[in-house]
Amino acid sequence: MEFAEAKKGKEYRIRNARLTDVDQIIKINRLALPENYPYYFFVEHLKEYEAAFFVAESDDEVVGYIMPRIEWGFSNLKQLPTLVKKGHVVSIAVLEQYRRLGIGTALLQASMKAMKEVYNAEEVYLEVRVSNLPAINLYRKLGFKEVKVLRHYYADGEDAYLMAAPL
Repeated sequence: MEFAEAKKGKEYRIRNARLTDVDQIIKINRLALPENYPYYFFVEHLKEYEAAFFVAESDDEVVGYIMPRIEWGFSNLKQLPTLVKKGHVVSIAVLEQYRRLGIGTALLQASMKAMKEVYNAEEVYLEVRVSNLPAINLYRKLGFKEVKVLRHYYADGEDAYLMAAPL
């Protein structure tokens, strides 16, 4: 999937990630997020869930990414305990100078579409720092709801919201 967007004078395109993107994805992860993963973790997720793993590219440089996985587990949305296939947004990040251009929204929408259409997931969930209001607002805009608070979820002790949305 590829498409171009222009907002505030910056152009970018969303496309499926490739193995040759992993070094740039890791660089963005290290610059943008306190939670980091080893090289093999990115490679395994890309190989396993490549149809829903996307990057944003501007001037032939990767400026953002979304790394998902697909799991079976209890629904985060249904009242009764129900096993469902669900997408999990493991990591999403955009370089600071490319934020507020719609890139995070476009990455999330592309990945959610693939989770549903390619992997037949019924819902999607993620964890987000309770202090990360820009991300929380983005997720709410795309239909996510706070399901519960995960106490001391992050290594520094900060809580996370588990947020989920139907697909």
